[in-house]
Amino acid sequence: MGQSSELAGDFGESSTGTAQLVIEHAGDYNQHFDHHHLERAHPLPAAEAFRAMLTQHAYGLYGRARISGKRLGAKVTNLAAGRLNGRIRVVALGRTLGETLRLNLYPSDGPTGTLNTSWTTPDGFRRRRFEGPSEPRTPEGPADLHSALGRSVLLHPAAGPGGQTMVDRVLIGAGEVLAIDQERHSQDAVFATTAGGVRKPLWPSPTRALWQDAHALYGAVRDDRTGLYARLRSLRLRSDDAGAPYQLWAVGLLANKTLPVIWTYGSYPYAPHMERHLYQASYRGSVLAEYLAWSLRKAAVIAAETAFPAMRTADEAGQVARLDARQMFWPAAEEPFYALLDEVIDRGPEEDDPVSEPCIAYAALLLKTARAHLLQRLDALHLLSADNNLARARAVQLFENLVTARKAPAELRGETAHG
Repeated sequence: MGQSSELAGDFGESSTGTAQLVIEHAGDYNQHFDHHHLERAHPLPAAEAFRAMLTQHAYGLYGRARISGKRLGAKVTNLAAGRLNGRIRVVALGRTLGETLRLNLYPSDGPTGTLNTSWTTPDGFRRRRFEGPSEPRTPEGPADLHSALGRSVLLHPAAGPGGQTMVDRVLIGAGEVLAIDQERHSQDAVFATTAGGVRKPLWPSPTRALWQDAHALYGAVRDDRTGLYARLRSLRLRSDDAGAPYQLWAVGLLANKTLPVIWTYGSYPYAPHMERHLYQASYRGSVLAEYLAWSLRKAAVIAAETAFPAMRTADEAGQVARLDARQMFWPAAEEPFYALLDEVIDRGPEEDDPVSEPCIAYAALLLKTARAHLLQRLDALHLLSADNNLARARAVQLFENLVTARKAPAELRGETAHG
């Protein structure tokens, strides 16, 4: 299942160790996350290899395949980016497997579509034959879309030490090319606008944590008229529901050209009829965290300029980084953010304003955390000197001025935000 027998004739000459199959390992002799070499003998359990294959179909990076293409032609070596590469994929997790499938697979234009079973059914979709350039085809439904093969993959079975089935060799080539209609085939996508004015699905960012954009997911549930988010909005709260009966699981692969960098993911609670409140809470939570991080950065700059008045321009970034508490603050801010969402859901849709009080408590916690990390970073100025003492005092005073200013988020002053 999920494989192509077209690669069998080249398997003996061109197959590699299993590192080629796992995105996080190695490909084309590049050393990735776990420093697995392409020829390393590292058999995988069949279940693990199957999951890695599915990941390749959807998230495979563009580039050149290991296969030479002498028999099948040059096109087999040119790997296109997977259809989920470069964007955030969102899956609604229901209370049961059946509910999860219905939420995510039910098409907007009715219960149509077929399952791509061409690996077992001769009369099904014709597998790519590499007889020429691949012709893009339009998926016939959500099942076809999610079972289409973004890569041509062939796995070699082997017996493990305990008799279990393992995979010890793999071969990967170019797969099917799909003609994707963003509105019909990307119902889970949350569209955002780039700085250049281009509208595109929400993408993973190297500088911004995924939870900071959770409000975009809740905004889609609040506003979208069709697709996944409209189905979520139409759900009813059952009498036996407690807390969040649903989760919006979001995942994306961050890559630098052909090299994977990191997986980014998060799970965001959802309860029926709470989308407006969750949007407000997640938006205010993100604004609060960003403002505090900005204030920490300002404090680090003034501390560095005061402590090192004669520093060269080339040294400025390094000196500021020594005193910048954001690298400690951001990881510490994530858990309180999720606690904020849970608190809003626990208050329920019957409460007129389930957001303001939790946001004020969240702001107080984040402010305390930011202060603690600021003082900890300023401890780097441990030498007793007039400049160091003045730098600490100026940094702390600037931070306190910024978090109490009228332009600061109202919650930092213990007030309710308006508008």
